[in-house]
Amino acid sequence: MLKAIPTILLLILVYYYLKAMLFGPLEKVLRERDELTEGARRAAGSSLEEADRKEREYEQKFATARAEVYRLQEETRRKWLEDQAAQVGAERSRIEERIRAEKERIAIEAAQARQNLTIPSAELAEQIAGTILARKAGSAT
Repeated sequence: MLKAIPTILLLILVYYYLKAMLFGPLEKVLRERDELTEGARRAAGSSLEEADRKEREYEQKFATARAEVYRLQEETRRKWLEDQAAQVGAERSRIEERIRAEKERIAIEAAQARQNLTIPSAELAEQIAGTILARKAGSAT
């Protein structure tokens, strides 16, 4: 058993030596690697959360901008319809005024034509009567 004591001491010495020189630094490196890996995972998770937040903000701003564009389009369409209705109303009034003026002009022309027809018709009646009387007088002679 006395012979085993130096071997046991040597094994204990090798154990502490390996623990201090190999396993200690190896454990330290593995712990640092785990911390870095976990830190990278946390950073990636926070980056994903930030990206999601920015995406939601973008979507909200995009929806707001889209609604504004639709509102402007609707306002422009409404103004266009109002302008068109005003132009149609003005054109209708202008045409109605023109029709009224033309009706008055036609009525005046018709009255003048009637008057002009009565004067020549009286003259024509006199000419016809004169011709008939002249024939009767010529046939009577």
